[in-house]
Amino acid sequence: MRYKISGKQIDIGEALQTHVKTELGTVVAKYAERPTDANVVFSKSAHEFVCEATVHLSTGLTAQAKAHATEIYAAFEACNEKMEKQLRRYKRRLKDHHRDRSEPVEILGASSYILASDEAETESEPETLQPIIVAEMETDIQSLSVGEAVMQMELAGAPVLVFRNESKNGVNVVYRREDGNIGWIDPNV
Repeated sequence: MRYKISGKQIDIGEALQTHVKTELGTVVAKYAERPTDANVVFSKSAHEFVCEATVHLSTGLTAQAKAHATEIYAAFEACNEKMEKQLRRYKRRLKDHHRDRSEPVEILGASSYILASDEAETESEPETLQPIIVAEMETDIQSLSVGEAVMQMELAGAPVLVFRNESKNGVNVVYRREDGNIGWIDPNV
């Protein structure tokens, strides 16, 4: 597994890098088959250190964890525990997912836009109803089953996931509802 361990405006020593590789490697090897790479970023937010870890699995799924602590090693340990909890929770599903899928997840390219908010309310009517585009980025849409999409959304800790439904070849959305359940949008096209 490839590791990318970095710090945002802080130095990461060799001892911490070795510790991260050893501990994260042990957790990931225990619960996931053939991880491809891990990205761990340390930063400082006020008086706390922040550790963000992302592990990409060979099946195309991604697990993410984030933690805060007053010491950098404690921040990593908390982040590593969250990663372990996620991977342990989905161990059976990840292994079943890997058996069913012989090919990696197919990725489709898409454009993602950030629109300006309407906070500057004015007395006059706007000239056009078109929103102002602040930024444009490239994003990936994965081709998944509905179960895999729910698992990916929960592993990433995201409130919503847009994906291409493998069985219907249409774009679908899964999202976390306010009542804690998962919603699924499947347009009739």
